Amino acid sequence: MITDFEKLLQRAKMQSTMKLAIAAAQDEEVLMAVDEAHRLGIAEPILVGDGSLVKELADRLKIDIAKFELIDAPDPKEAARQAVALVSSGRAQFVMKGILGTADLLKAVLDKEIGLRGKNLLSHVMVYKVPAYHKLIFLTDGGMNIAPTLEEKRQIIENAIQVCTAMGLEQPKVAALTAVEKVSDKMQATVDAAKLREMSDAGDFGSAIVDGPLSFDLAFSKEAAKHKGVESPVAGETDVLLVPTIEVGNGIGKCMTYFASSQSAGVVMGAKAPIVLVSRADTHQAKLYSIALGSVVAGKI
Repeated sequence: MITDFEKLLQRAKMQSTMKLAIAAAQDEEVLMAVDEAHRLGIAEPILVGDGSLVKELADRLKIDIAKFELIDAPDPKEAARQAVALVSSGRAQFVMKGILGTADLLKAVLDKEIGLRGKNLLSHVMVYKVPAYHKLIFLTDGGMNIAPTLEEKRQIIENAIQVCTAMGLEQPKVAALTAVEKVSDKMQATVDAAKLREMSDAGDFGSAIVDGPLSFDLAFSKEAAKHKGVESPVAGETDVLLVPTIEVGNGIGKCMTYFASSQSAGVVMGAKAPIVLVSRADTHQAKLYSIALGSVVAGKI
């Protein structure tokens, strides 16, 4: 089982090298990350973007891109289409967002002609290693779905479980996050959480255990659960944190990054291949970890 990002890098290096198509690759942090991923044998990059700018940046960073395939596509939208088409045609195993808008990349992913539509809706899964917690946290969805319905939450959980499985977790524990731990008709998130727990009890999520409603303290502290008299197989042992809205997930994720000194990686799931999608503000190290995560997940699809 992968328990930290060094182990993630090791797992990615052990498997077959995956081809990675980068849409709008003309970005310093992206080029640094894919160059290191190539050096470690994690991915074989195909750079799609503004060729002259890519070469200029590579020269400045002293990166020899002669070893990479470079496809000149100055327009970001066209770069997105060509990068996605590389995956749908089988020339690459997964795709990465470079310096372009998320919407432009996802439009290409969902294109009926060249896209990568899967059976589930697309959802974002961030993986965090927080020093104060004893295992990885899989946070979903703080990046794509604004206010998911019950059915959408079910699919978001399924996508997250797929990432957990690729990481070697045999029985992921999912906390359906709410503000309180009691069901209230006035708080839809609590109603949905209870229904998701019922689905879990019925075996809808396989070996995974989903519990809720659970507040944040109960999700991550056995002592808090004991103090409040709540018995839960997930309390204090949460792997996946399912948030009720994008604002909650976005806020928690940024707190983990800026206040908890956490390491992180992120992918979008639900398509036929993982999509490496991280913030443009993320460091090349976070992007490297995300490439490794996408590679490991792609190796299991």
